[in-house]
Amino acid sequence: MKIYAKKLAVSLALPISVGILAAILIRDGVSAFGGMPQPPLSPPAALFPVVWTILYLLMGVAAYLVWTQPKRSPAAAALYLAQLAVNFVWPLLFFNAGAYGAALVCIAVLWLLVLAVTLVFFNLNRTAGLLMLPYLVWVTFAAVLNYGVWMLNR
Repeated sequence: MKIYAKKLAVSLALPISVGILAAILIRDGVSAFGGMPQPPLSPPAALFPVVWTILYLLMGVAAYLVWTQPKRSPAAAALYLAQLAVNFVWPLLFFNAGAYGAALVCIAVLWLLVLAVTLVFFNLNRTAGLLMLPYLVWVTFAAVLNYGVWMLNR
């Protein structure tokens, strides 16, 4: 399999850039959030940047695999970019705005988009679809945590 370095670099840079920008914008909100009541399943705060970095890398590789397929899919690209946009908005609602109910709706939309991307990626490249599964699982877990925070902090 030939590796297209520029396409791989762009594929990795896009989700990582979204994550870095979101992290910069929510830094103060995350600090304030730490002192609030948390659901029992809440992992340590230090775990989140590690998990998200891994997920953004997997997402980037999956996008690269789909991008370099001979069979093109504008729907795959549109869904992928849409989920990245919603992924960017969710922490702003959750951490900065403290709008836990709105964030719950947002993460539900994100979950549906990630599911759609995963299914479309599976149809184009099985490995790409598999690489999206940890992201889907994590967004599911994050939605459960979002719900718990919303219930505890209304």
